Amino acid sequence: MTADDIREAILEILSDIAPDEDLSDLKPDVAFREQLELDSMDFLDIVMELRKRYRIQIPEEEYPKLVTMQSTVEYLEPLMKDIEKT
Repeated sequence: MTADDIREAILEILSDIAPDEDLSDLKPDVAFREQLELDSMDFLDIVMELRKRYRIQIPEEEYPKLVTMQSTVEYLEPLMKDIEKT
């Protein structure tokens, strides 16, 4: 998957978890929590969806790397490079 594919996948997961949120103006370098009404359970849902959909294991100590769209894509890119876009 490319960075754009990963970004698209994250947006899809976010729209499933927070269907009432407007994701069209999501800034890549601002924390998700500052832009969206996400709580810690929503964040865990994101991690669980990544595991379920793409079989990616994200250790808890690496959760801080998933704070913004930009940092999430950068973190996931090497992990998802061999995954085919679904």
